[in-house]
Amino acid sequence: MKIDDGSANLLNALRKDLADWRLWLSRAVVIGFAALAGLTVVAFTWMTEHAFAFFERMQGAVAWAPLLWTPLCAAGIVWVMRRYAIGAAGSGIPQVMAAMDSVPAQQRHLFVSLKLSAAKMLLTAGGMLGGLSLGREGPSVQIAAGVMHHARHYLPDKTQVSDHGLLMAGGAAGIAAAFNTPLGGIMFAIEELSRRPEQRSNGLLLAAIVLSGLMAVSIYGNSTYFGVIRVDELSMALLGPGLLVAVSCGLIGGLFARMLLLSVRGDSADRFSRWRKRSPVAFAAACGLVLAVIGLVSHNSTFGTGYAASRGMLDGQGHTEPLYTLLKFLATWITAWSGVPGGIFAPALSIGGSLGNDIAQLTHYANAPTLIALGMAGFLAAVTQAPLTAFIIVMEMVDGHALVLSLMATAMVASGVSRLLCVPLYQAMAQLQSLRLPPAAPPAA
Repeated sequence: MKIDDGSANLLNALRKDLADWRLWLSRAVVIGFAALAGLTVVAFTWMTEHAFAFFERMQGAVAWAPLLWTPLCAAGIVWVMRRYAIGAAGSGIPQVMAAMDSVPAQQRHLFVSLKLSAAKMLLTAGGMLGGLSLGREGPSVQIAAGVMHHARHYLPDKTQVSDHGLLMAGGAAGIAAAFNTPLGGIMFAIEELSRRPEQRSNGLLLAAIVLSGLMAVSIYGNSTYFGVIRVDELSMALLGPGLLVAVSCGLIGGLFARMLLLSVRGDSADRFSRWRKRSPVAFAAACGLVLAVIGLVSHNSTFGTGYAASRGMLDGQGHTEPLYTLLKFLATWITAWSGVPGGIFAPALSIGGSLGNDIAQLTHYANAPTLIALGMAGFLAAVTQAPLTAFIIVMEMVDGHALVLSLMATAMVASGVSRLLCVPLYQAMAQLQSLRLPPAAPPAA
């Protein structure tokens, strides 16, 4: 039987591929650490959920307990972080971006490492234990990236898997596992993390991202963070309210991102910024006290991620507090300003959903869940200026393909409006991370 040239070339390529032990070892290491990264995020999710459940039980037993407990937790977290793990500050996404783009290889441990991953898990869980308004999605990015980056110690020499690729896969795996959305993780890698086109088509790294997401699906089931949003048949009546949601999310989300960036920079001349720089632990305690007061005023709805309030809106129960949008906005901003580690994805989804619900009530739009979904996508897109990631995360929550184009349009419009008010948030924060690098040694004479 004669073998044509095409079949011969295919057999030769297959034989060469099977004989390359370095290639197969690299694949095994990357896939193994991808599974480990996903399981680490699952463990982190378990920690944060149980930590916040403890806070709720304590607050339910003693209503005024947050006035003492929340400031104590905030101050303790900032003290521990500044003393032992300064690289765990903030959301974690800027650290991963900085490690990928502007940090020498020998200094990447200042931004991503197993030590920082462990510290991020404990400190963020501590924030949930104190009832602070934060999310776990941004921290999941740094946690998973630290686990994946450690894989480099086990890769063979001359491997084609780069540190950049491991960090990108790990960061995206964190989003995939946190939201149970592998597709959202891939889009996050493309939109926020990837700066090198050759990494965007690497099948091994994409498989690692999907596998990490499947770790969460296998344990928590095939459900997204806020469950499934069911929408009714759409009509032209959505045009006006939907456009109002998109523009409002863009303006308010852009303002929110600008406030976050100014707070993190800490270069303002106001007395609060000077106090934060001079006494960060005392400032964190004061922020914790303000957060406790806001939480009690809002009937406990602003504590934590905002999941319960968002589920109540989606189930048609409305707000227990008419000013929830404003109060959650302030609580999330003050939490970030306090300096504690924590993300903004889940609070942003909650704020955006609440804004959509407010507009549904203002315009008397009959199908409030539709505007809630649009608000979630729009506000997250405005804050992160990653519209495709925001669109996909919310799209996977929606039971109904008719809303897909509306979600995409809302995310794009909101992101565009936000850019008029603020530069891309995470890129600006990543540039600030370079200030933590030790000064370069002067050139030899």
